Amino acid sequence: MSSQVRLRLLPSTRCLFDEPVQLKVAGLRSRQVVTIRATSTDEREVVFGSSATYRADDGGEVDLNRDPSLNGSYVGVQPMGLLQSLKADTLHKYFFKNKALNPHVVKFSVHEQEADGRILAEETNERFLMGDGVSRDPVKEGNIRGVLFTPPGEGPFPAVLDLGTFMSEKRACLLANKGFLVLTIAVFSDRQNMKEIHLDPFKEAVDFLRHHPKAGSKGVGIISRSKGTDIALSLAAFVPGVEALVWINGTSASVGTPLYYKKQQILSPLMFDFSKVITTKSGANLIKYATEDPLEEKNKGSLVPIERAKSQFLFVAAEDDLNWDSKAYMDEMVERLKRHGKENFETVFYPGAGHLLEPPYGPFCSSALHGMLSFSVVWGGEPRAHAAAEIHLWKKIQEFFRTHLSCDATQAKANL
Repeated sequence: MSSQVRLRLLPSTRCLFDEPVQLKVAGLRSRQVVTIRATSTDEREVVFGSSATYRADDGGEVDLNRDPSLNGSYVGVQPMGLLQSLKADTLHKYFFKNKALNPHVVKFSVHEQEADGRILAEETNERFLMGDGVSRDPVKEGNIRGVLFTPPGEGPFPAVLDLGTFMSEKRACLLANKGFLVLTIAVFSDRQNMKEIHLDPFKEAVDFLRHHPKAGSKGVGIISRSKGTDIALSLAAFVPGVEALVWINGTSASVGTPLYYKKQQILSPLMFDFSKVITTKSGANLIKYATEDPLEEKNKGSLVPIERAKSQFLFVAAEDDLNWDSKAYMDEMVERLKRHGKENFETVFYPGAGHLLEPPYGPFCSSALHGMLSFSVVWGGEPRAHAAAEIHLWKKIQEFFRTHLSCDATQAKANL
């Protein structure tokens, strides 16, 4: 490495997963062209990498907040482009970073353009999921199998149930960093329980949060995406105590499985027509058009009766969601609520974004193995638009929950 070239990560080499860092290179020759690379290994030991080529200014400096990438994994000014464009060498790989205790470690390096591209400088970014003072407690109580994240302090805190299709701690602990008490659970604990779903264990999770000593007094919030959304909607419709619900790229019906509550079937399954699956050139499958229409007479028993819910809804749909037509499901639910005289909803629509809307600054994934199916699917999205949507949505989610999940402390201040 060159002793003169310096790579700096500002404000620090250590930060939270959802915080941006500024990459600056100094000590280069005037107008020198260099390649900056990023590498990271996920929880399944898959290596992901990205690179971008930059030209230094007259003073021999490169600032990713200011300077455009000339070529590589992306072009133009994208301050966090190296993180967001991390990819594996093989197709259809999702970057698994779902456990809260270990940071997302990214190694950045600056390379000469000429000859063997030797390393001029390097630095490591540790991106922590759990902030200082946040506690992580596995929950195994009754039928609940999950993890509870508690912010530092006595509370009370707004309580949120993070309902994933499969288990992930990432979003839950990042919300806990922001002052929310969050229990994360999964719709499916394994691939063996996909034939039917019972709402009762999820009600237990809602009640667990409602009665937690550090929870605020006015019910709980739920955040969900994909298959988790129909369970979340059903909780709002059938179970008391759900105050606010964030629905991200989901459906309005019980997809793929019948839903039971108190030993009775309450929703029939909305099924798939696999003859409508389209295989793309990359080998991943387009399944957006394979889900049957919930508005057809034969399928109306699968629709979640959200008009019964007293919750506030935030519906979030991405234009380029290729998993299913989230925008159409959102529009149908909005129209149904309006017909029932309801105004308890907000909508957000993201042009150019795909199905996997997640907390910001993680690697963009356009296709991967589907967790419920035995083949890879395309998720959709244009990388730059998708990344911008994640940044905007992350703030919107926090604002929505803070608005609709009032706590004792908040109410006490309001009464002064």
